[in-house]
Amino acid sequence: MADDARGPVLVTGGAGYVGSFAVRALRARGERVVILDDLSTGHRAHVPEGVPLVEIDLRDADAVQAVLAADEFDAVLHFAANAYVGESVREPRKYWENNVGCTLNLLGACLDQDVRRVVFSSTCTVYGEPGLPSLTEDLPVAPVNPYGRTKAAIEQVLGDYGAAYGLRSYRLRYFNAAGAAADGSLGELHEPETHLVPLALHAAVTGAPLRVFGTDYPTPDGTCVRDYVHVEDLADAHVRALDRLRAGAEGAALNLGTGSGTSVREVLESVERVSGRAVPTIDAPRRPGDPPFLVAAPGRAQSELGWSPAQPGIDAIVASAWRWHSRST
Repeated sequence: MADDARGPVLVTGGAGYVGSFAVRALRARGERVVILDDLSTGHRAHVPEGVPLVEIDLRDADAVQAVLAADEFDAVLHFAANAYVGESVREPRKYWENNVGCTLNLLGACLDQDVRRVVFSSTCTVYGEPGLPSLTEDLPVAPVNPYGRTKAAIEQVLGDYGAAYGLRSYRLRYFNAAGAAADGSLGELHEPETHLVPLALHAAVTGAPLRVFGTDYPTPDGTCVRDYVHVEDLADAHVRALDRLRAGAEGAALNLGTGSGTSVREVLESVERVSGRAVPTIDAPRRPGDPPFLVAAPGRAQSELGWSPAQPGIDAIVASAWRWHSRST
């Protein structure tokens, strides 16, 4: 349980997908939480009753300073970011200004207000296209698109700020976030939607064909293999990272994945099993920058945080998403 004397946790992007689940996890154990979100991609309906929502743009440095100065925050969980790879290629300025510029504003306010604990939402995209079946944190950071480069840059800033100013951080490199709350009360809602599980569920419901990008990869069935991790497990990892920082840990860059890969075809088969409906598909060419495998070696998160996914099976992940999708449509 939370210490009543402890200051609140600021969650940026707390009305978004993973951020809203982290807010729930913090609240479930009695933490005081404040959400900072401009609602450009987040949803007011995902903000729990009784949780303050500060609706400002992180690009406004003065406003960010005012938020951090308004309370004695204990830590920051930083989810707010633009996160579409294709869009980042078309509009890199947006990504550098919003992802990196906004984070610099936030971290500057943290330093000025003596907030020295940060848990950062990073991505496996920082590894680029390593061509390996399993990825460890010791691999070079070599992103191949602006989105990945902005996340890698923030990781570097956090490292520099840690060395110079004592700001301690965990940089959590997600693999493929998926799933929804077990009771169907909270789930994935993006506009536009680009993630495979909700797109496949939509195809199952509507009959509109789903495009399968690439069927000639050097994988068992020719389609890309990814590591799907349940969003509630991701939220749990953030809480554990926060606890470790409170205990005095310096922090680290950690992979968050199951260590098990699932191909696009296998995801579609899971959707068909869970929904009882066919998923119509159309084969399409590979997308540039899509590596054959992106699967985590999760051992470091297990040893550092005591974390391992509680819902590692693709059918369980898809079933939770199906409940959410069925309820929200």
